[in-house]
Amino acid sequence: MMVCAPAHGWLVHFALESNVSHMPSVPGVRPGFYGAREWSSGDRVPDVLKDLLGLGRDVATRSLIPLFDVDTGLLVVSGMGDPVVDCFEVTASQPFLSHVSHFLTAASTRGAAAVPKAALDLQSCEVMRVLQLTDTNVVPINYHVPRKSSQEFHADLYPDTAGCTPAQSAQEWWQGGDKQVDKVSLNPGKKSKGTTPSANQTPQPKKLPSGRSKEEVTPGLSTSSSALRGFLPSPSPTTKAIQNLIGPSSKFRHIQGTVGHRDTHITNLKALNLTTPGECNGFCANGLRVAVPLATPGGQIAVFELSKPGKISDTFLPTLQNSVNVVDLCWDPFNTHRLAVAGDDAKIRIWRVPEGGLTEILTEPELVLQGHTEKIYSIAFHPLASDLLVSSSYDLTVRLWDLAKGEEVKVLSGHQDQIFALAWSPDGKLLATVCKDLKVRIYDPRQSTTPVQEGPGPEGHRGARVVWVCEGKYFLVSGFDSNSQRELSLYSLGSVSSGPLASIQTDISPSTLIPFYDPDTSLLILTGKGDTRVCIYEMVPEEPYFLECSSFSSQEPHKGLTFLPKTSCDVRDVEVASGLMLTRTTIEPVAFKVPRVKKDFFQDDLYPNTAVRWEAALSASAWLSGSSGQYRTTSLRPKDMSPVSEAPKEAPVKKYMPSSYYLEEKTDEQKKEELLSAMVAKLGNIDDPLPQDSFEGVDEDEWARYLAQIAVMGAQVVGRAFARALRQEYAASQAAAKARGRSGQESAAASSITGMSIQEAQQILNISTLTPEEIQKNYEHLFKSNDKTAGGSFYLQSKVVRAKERLDEELSILEQDKLQKEQRQQQRQQTGT
Repeated sequence: MMVCAPAHGWLVHFALESNVSHMPSVPGVRPGFYGAREWSSGDRVPDVLKDLLGLGRDVATRSLIPLFDVDTGLLVVSGMGDPVVDCFEVTASQPFLSHVSHFLTAASTRGAAAVPKAALDLQSCEVMRVLQLTDTNVVPINYHVPRKSSQEFHADLYPDTAGCTPAQSAQEWWQGGDKQVDKVSLNPGKKSKGTTPSANQTPQPKKLPSGRSKEEVTPGLSTSSSALRGFLPSPSPTTKAIQNLIGPSSKFRHIQGTVGHRDTHITNLKALNLTTPGECNGFCANGLRVAVPLATPGGQIAVFELSKPGKISDTFLPTLQNSVNVVDLCWDPFNTHRLAVAGDDAKIRIWRVPEGGLTEILTEPELVLQGHTEKIYSIAFHPLASDLLVSSSYDLTVRLWDLAKGEEVKVLSGHQDQIFALAWSPDGKLLATVCKDLKVRIYDPRQSTTPVQEGPGPEGHRGARVVWVCEGKYFLVSGFDSNSQRELSLYSLGSVSSGPLASIQTDISPSTLIPFYDPDTSLLILTGKGDTRVCIYEMVPEEPYFLECSSFSSQEPHKGLTFLPKTSCDVRDVEVASGLMLTRTTIEPVAFKVPRVKKDFFQDDLYPNTAVRWEAALSASAWLSGSSGQYRTTSLRPKDMSPVSEAPKEAPVKKYMPSSYYLEEKTDEQKKEELLSAMVAKLGNIDDPLPQDSFEGVDEDEWARYLAQIAVMGAQVVGRAFARALRQEYAASQAAAKARGRSGQESAAASSITGMSIQEAQQILNISTLTPEEIQKNYEHLFKSNDKTAGGSFYLQSKVVRAKERLDEELSILEQDKLQKEQRQQQRQQTGT
C-alpha cells in the first residue's frame, strides 16, 4: 500500500501490506505483522509503555485500521473482525503513546472511518467521531472531553483545522508546488481564516456529450410552479439512490411469532436427551403426535399425542424401547403411525405407534434395516415416493432403503469425510449433501451412484445443513465461515461448481442453524439448539435473494424447533407457519402470523393452493424404475370465508391541497378581507327577520287556561307519587319489623311501628347525639333538599320522614325510662327511711 506523507507529519507502519496512517513518529514503535498480529517495539520504548499497550499479547490474524486526528493527536485503532476499538493519545515526547479508552462494540468491525471535524457537536465537547461498519449497521462511536460549561467555545479543544478548499491544482503539484491547505476556525462566532466553499457555490458541470437541451435532460413536471411548490416532492437523484440502497422489502417483514396458551403445552417432561448429535433436530413431529428421545438407559423414545396436552404423569410413561442410543429419528410423511429411528449400532429401526398413542412400552420394532458398517449420521424419507428412506453413515456412504421389501436398493459414494446433512429436492429426483471435506454434492440416485455435480461448501468444520428453496432451482447451505461465524450460502442448481450465488453472515454461535423452508410462502425459518432467537427470511430467485423479516425470540433457550403440516395453520388468524418448540420441561406450540386488517376474509395472497404432502404420489418401486410423480394441490380456504381479492374496495379518500396552495400568492390584506367576508357570511345580516317572527300566536286567556291546567295536573301527579312512596316505605318498614320479630332480634333499638332501627335512623339524618334540637334541624334540611321541586326523590324524602318518627319515638321511650327510674329511686329511699 502506498501513501503520501504531509510536510508536517511522519509515517508509521501499522500492518504489512495493510493500512497506513500519518502521525508524529514514535521512536522505536512500529506496529505490524510478524507471523501473527503483535505490537513490536525497539530498545527506546520503556517497559511501562509495553505494559500499557500489551505489546506482544494482542495476537490475531487480521489487519488493523488506524484513524489519526492531527488536531487533537488522538489515534483510534480497530482490527478487522474484532469487537474492540482502542483510543490512544500520540505525542512527540515520552511516553509517546497514552491509552485513553478501550471500547467493546456489540458486533465485529468490518470497516471504520472518521467523521470530518465540521460535523462534530461542539456544545457537547465532542473531539472525535468514528463510524464503525458492521454486517448490518453503521455505528457511531463518540469521544467527548468533559467540561463544566457547554455554552462556550473551547479553543483548546478545537484548534484551527484544514479547510475544504484545495491549496493547488494537480498540475501545480506536479511542477513542484508545496502549498498547504488554508486553516479554518470551528468557532461558530468567528469567520474562517481561509476560504471555504459556500452553500450556494456549486462546481460548473461539464457539457453533456449529446446536444440535448435542458428540457430534454430533465423531463417531467416542473417543481418551480408556485401552485405545487412544497406539495409535490422534487425528483432528486438522492431519493432514487436511497430507494435503491434500501432495496425490495418482503410482505412478511412484520411477521410475528407467538407461543400458544399454557393450556396447549405438554409439561412436566423429564430426563430428555439434550445431547443428540448435531445432525439430529432433537425431536420430530407430525400432525398427530411428537417423538422425543429420552436420556434413560436403552435409548427410550417418548411419544406424546398433540390432542392430549397437559401435565405428563410422574408414575408411568409408555415409551419405545430402542435398545441403543438414538442418533436421528423422523416420521413417515405418508403414515402418521410409522417412526424411523437410527441408532449408534449402524441399524435403522422402524416402529409403529398404535391408534390413539402409546399405552404400554414397546420393545419390538416393526422392521430393522441393516447394511451400514459404521454409526449412522442422519435419515430422511422421500418426499413423493412411499416406503423409500435414505441414510448417511460414518462409513462415508449414502444408502437408499425400500421399506416395503425391507432391503437396501442403492449405495451412493464419493464423500471423503463426515456427511453433515442431506436433503431431497422438491420433485424427488435429486439428492443434495454437504460434507466436512468442504464440498457440496448433487446426486441423481437413479442415474449414477456418484455425484453429478460438485462445488465448494462452507469453510467451517463445525457442521452444516442443506435445504432446497425456490421450487428446487436453488438450494441453501447453513454452516460456518472460516472465522466460525454462522453463514447462509445460496447455490444455483445449474452452477454448483462455481460456488454460492450469495452468502450472508448472521451471528457467532457454536450450534448450527437448522433451516425450515415453506414452499407456499418462500419463508426460510432458522434457529439453532440452545438459541433464543429464530431468524426469518423470504427467499426470492433474484438479487438480493434474502429478504430479512422480523425475528422471534423465546423467553428461554429452546432445545429444538420443528414444524407441522400446513393444515395445522389457523388461516382465520393469518398463521403462515405452525410449529412446536422443545424446552427442558415443556413442548410449546408456536405460531407465526402476518398482521392483516381484514381478517374476516381469506388471505389468498398468502395462501396459494398447497401441495398435499401427506399423500404419496407413487411407490418406491415405481420411483426406482424411473417414474416421477407430482403432488395434488388443495385450497386452505374455509367454505364460509371469501377471498380478500374479492373484498369490496373502499372508496378512495379525497385528497385536498395544502393551505399554502390557496394562500401563498395572496397578500396579507387579501387574506384579511377574505377572512372577514367569510365570518360575516356565517353571521348573516342583523336586520334580517328572525324565523319565529313569522309564527302566529294565541290569545292570552288561552295561555292562562293552559298554564292552570298544567299546574293542577302537576300537583295531582306529585301528590299521588308522594303518597305512593310513603305507602311503599311503610309496607317495607312493616315487613322488616315482622322479620325482626320472627327472628327474635327486635329490641328497644328497633321500632315495631316503623320497622327501622335507631342506628339506621341516625345514619339517615346524620345524627350523632339524640337531642331534639339536632334532630329537628337535620330533618328540616334533608326534607327540603330531597324535595321533588329541588331535584330530589320522593323515596328519599319518605325515608327522612320515617327516620324522624323513629327518633321521636326513641326520645319518648328514653323519657319514659328516665321517669320510671326516678320513681324507683324515690320508692327505695322511702323504704329505707
